[in-house]
Parts: sequence; structure tokens; C-alpha cells
Amino acid sequence: MSRSGSSDAQPGRGDDPLDTAVWRLRSRGCWHDAAALLAPHAATDPAAALKRTALLTEQCVFTARGWREAEDALRAAEALALSDEERGAAACERGQLAYASTLFGVRDRADEARAALGRAAALLAPGSPARPLLDFRRGLIAQHLAQNPTGAQAAFQRAHAGAAAHGDQLLRSFTWRHLAAMAEQNGDLPEAEHGFSESLRIREELGFLVGIAPALAALAEVRPEPEASRLRAEAGRLVRLLGGVPSWLAGQLGALSDTPNGERPN
Repeated sequence: MSRSGSSDAQPGRGDDPLDTAVWRLRSRGCWHDAAALLAPHAATDPAAALKRTALLTEQCVFTARGWREAEDALRAAEALALSDEERGAAACERGQLAYASTLFGVRDRADEARAALGRAAALLAPGSPARPLLDFRRGLIAQHLAQNPTGAQAAFQRAHAGAAAHGDQLLRSFTWRHLAAMAEQNGDLPEAEHGFSESLRIREELGFLVGIAPALAALAEVRPEPEASRLRAEAGRLVRLLGGVPSWLAGQLGALSDTPNGERPN
């Protein structure tokens, strides 16, 4: 979540050396290398194929590149999925890839995204650990594609509660961030500051380096000067350290070259 919003309570802190290695690479924005570690297993193991797909989809979200590779991995994962849980999780990844493609203006796949997430909802059991991530992604579509803030907030709140119930701290960092952004839009700056601070705290504790710059930049929007400028400068430093990732934030901060649109998907 490995995927954008991992199902692991403490990503990379288990006993499996492969999971640890994948997390270390992923957290530094080395998605291609992390996916390569999973490739031998992904050829036959549905879970590994899904993790590899999630890594490459997350790479698209952070860099706006690698779409073909992510699509190929997704098709392979869909071919291996046998159970309803596996098929539902694969459908959730298809929804995310189609959403990202639409958001970044690569190709309008909004209908595909909605249909895929609807299929995931039908396949995943109510208590599935994949449900909170599904709720979060449905919230993204409601917020950014359907322009439905009420539906988005409800979905993010369900995802937030579900992530807490399943001990998914990384996903909590995403739900905190998006709920805070909605509070900011509604003029509730104390709530926004709290949510952005919590998102940053979790990402720092988990060592999710590639996600720290977006959290810093978001927090800067609700903090007074001179702290706001300090936070933006630190975000820019991290973006440059990671070679311009996230690409959309590099454009906003002027850290590197201009990038596709100014949405805040992370």
C-alpha cells in the first residue's frame, strides 16, 4: 500500500526480509526497484502480484510516469486473482490507476475508475482489511472527479475509522491529510492544522520519506509566518533530495520543472 495506504500496521517492520526491503525502497521513492524485488514472486503469487501493482500505481501518483508498466502489472495481477478478496483488491487497484490517469490528464478514465471501485465494493467482505483503502479511494473520486465534498468527507471518515480499526497507520496519514484539507476549505483552521500535523507525525514515525514533503507543504498552508516559509523550504529540500518527487509538488514549490496539474493527491 505495499500500496498507497498500506494494509500493514507498521510497514516494513515485520519479520519478512523481503517486506522490509520493499518498504525501504518504496519509502524513498524507489518504486521500480521495489517492484523488481517482487517480480519473481509476482509471477505466481496473487498477493505479490497485487503488491507489485500497488507499488507501480503509487509511482504513477507521485511521478505522473510509468503508466504502461503499472497497467501491465495490473493485468497480470487480475489474471492471478481467484478469490473474491483477491479480485476485489485487484479491482480497487484498477480504480486507483484509472483515477490517477484522469487526475493527471493522461486519459479520461473516470467511468472506469467508478466502475472498478464499485466492483471492488461488491466483492470485498464488509470486514475485509481492504475496505478502508476502498473507502479512501472512493472519497478521492468524490472529491476530485465528482466535486461532491459531502460524499468525499463521509468516505474519508469511514476510511479513517476503518484504518484505525485495522491498525493501518500509513493509510491514517492519508485520511488525516484529506480530512484536514476539507476542514481547511471549510474555514476550520484549527482542525486543519491538527489533521495535517497528525499526518506529518505518522509519516515521520513510519519513515515514509517520500510522503513527508507533501505533509510539510500542507501544514505550511495553515501555519503563520515565518514558520510557513520554513516548512515550505524544508519540503522543497526533500523534493530536491528525492529527484523531484512528488512531481506535482515540485512544480508548486518551484523546486524543479513545472509538473502536471496542482492537485494534492498524497
